[in-house]
Amino acid sequence: MSHSHSHVHADAQELTPAQARAVNAMRRRANTLLVAVLAPIAVLAVVAMVLLWPSGSVQSAQGPNPYTAAPGASIETGSVQRTAVEDCPGTPVPPSGTAQQCLVAYLVADSGAGVVPVAVPPEIEKTRGVKVGDNIRYVDLSGIVAADGSSFQGPQFVFMDFVRTLPIALLAFAYAVVVIAVARWRGVRALIGLGGAFAVLAAFMLPALLEGRPPLLVGLVGATVIMFGVLYFAHGFSARTSTALLGTLFGLGITALLAAWATDAAALTGTAEHNSYTLMTLAPGMSLSGMILCGLIISGLGVLNDVTITQSSAVWELYELAPHTSARNLFTSAMRIGRDHIASTVYTIAFAYAGGALPVLILVSLYDRPLLDALTSVELAEEVVRILVGSIGLVLAIPVTTAVAVAVVKATRNRRPPGNRKPAGRRSSAGTGAPASHKHTEPAADTPTTANPTESAAAVGPPSR
Repeated sequence: MSHSHSHVHADAQELTPAQARAVNAMRRRANTLLVAVLAPIAVLAVVAMVLLWPSGSVQSAQGPNPYTAAPGASIETGSVQRTAVEDCPGTPVPPSGTAQQCLVAYLVADSGAGVVPVAVPPEIEKTRGVKVGDNIRYVDLSGIVAADGSSFQGPQFVFMDFVRTLPIALLAFAYAVVVIAVARWRGVRALIGLGGAFAVLAAFMLPALLEGRPPLLVGLVGATVIMFGVLYFAHGFSARTSTALLGTLFGLGITALLAAWATDAAALTGTAEHNSYTLMTLAPGMSLSGMILCGLIISGLGVLNDVTITQSSAVWELYELAPHTSARNLFTSAMRIGRDHIASTVYTIAFAYAGGALPVLILVSLYDRPLLDALTSVELAEEVVRILVGSIGLVLAIPVTTAVAVAVVKATRNRRPPGNRKPAGRRSSAGTGAPASHKHTEPAADTPTTANPTESAAAVGPPSR
C-alpha cells in the first residue's frame, strides 16, 4: 500500500490551455475597454489645449514690475551686522527737536558698499523683528538725482524684504531626499511629474485665463492633462493606474460642474482680495469670477488623485490576499477602507484651507456679527465653497473608483472558475506499487496563491491508499 505525498501548491491555480486562452482574452477585453474610454479623453484634452492655447498677446498688457527700482535706484542685498533703536535715518527733525525713533538694521552690503543703515518697518518690528545674520533685500536710493540736480532727500536705504533663498532651498532639498528615500524611483518620477504639472499651469492655464479664455474649459482641460501626465508618469502604465485615472476624471467632472454652478449661485466675484483690483487694471479681459471657478477645479486635484489611487491600490491588494473573493465582497471590503478615507479627508481639506485663510478667520472673528453671516461673507465665502465643492467631488469619486477597480481586477487577474478545477493530486496507480510523486511545483510569479486552505485541499484530494 503506497502513500502519495503530493506537495503541489499551484495546481488549484493551473489552467488548461483553453481556460488560459479564455482568461487572456478576458484580460485583453478589459484593457481594451480601458484604452477605449481613456484614449478619446486624452485626445480631446490635447486638441482642446491646442485650441485654447494663449496667443501671447497678454505680454503687452503686463504692468510694471513692483520689484524693479526707479531710474537711479537699485535693489541690493546685505547681511545684518547689528540692530539698534535710534533716530530713523533720513527723517527730518521736527521743530520740537525730537526725531522719530525706529529699529535700524546695519547691513554689510553684498555689493561692497560697506555698512548701510536700513530702517525696519513697524509691521516687521512688531512681528518677527530683524536678527543679526539675517539677509535683507533693500532699495538703494542714493543714486537718485532730482530734476534740479540736487540729491535725494529722505532715507537713502529702504527695507524691501527678507532673502529667503537658503531656507526654502534647504526645505525643498530635504523634501526631495525624504520622498526619494521612502518612495525610491517612484518618488523621483512623482517629483518630475509635479514639475510638469506646474509647467502646464504656468505655460497654459495662467496665460489662457489672462487672455479671457473660457475658465471652465481652461480649468477642466488643464487639470485633465495634468492628471494624465502625473498618474501615468508616477505610477506607470497599468490597469490599476488607468482605473484610478478614470475615478479621478469622474471626480474632476463633478467638481467642475459644481464649481460652475456654485460660482454663479453664490455670487463669487473674486474681489475679496486687494490684488483683484490690480488684476482688473492689468488684465481687463480676464474674468475674476472665472478665475475663482478655475481655482475651484485646480484646488481639488491633489486630494482627488490621492483618494482614487489609494482606492485602486486597495482593491488590488485585497484581491491578492483573497483571490476567490466575490466581486460584491471585494467591493464591500474596499469601501470600508474608502469610508475611513472619506472621514479623514473631510477634515483634512477643511483644516488645509483654514490654515491658509487663518488671518482672514481671525479678522472675521473680531467682527461682532452672527456666525452664519461671517461664513457667507465675501471674506470667507470663497473658502467655504472651495471646501464643499472639492469634498463632494472626491467623496463621489471613491465608490466609482472602487466599482471600476473591482470590475477590472476580476477581469484581468488569473483565476480558475470554481467549477472547472482540475484534480491536482498526482496519485499513484492503485495496486501497481508505483512510487509516490514528490514533485514540488511553484506558483507562477503573477498568479496569487489560494487564500482558502480548504479549497486547496479539496482540489488536491485525499491521499491514495
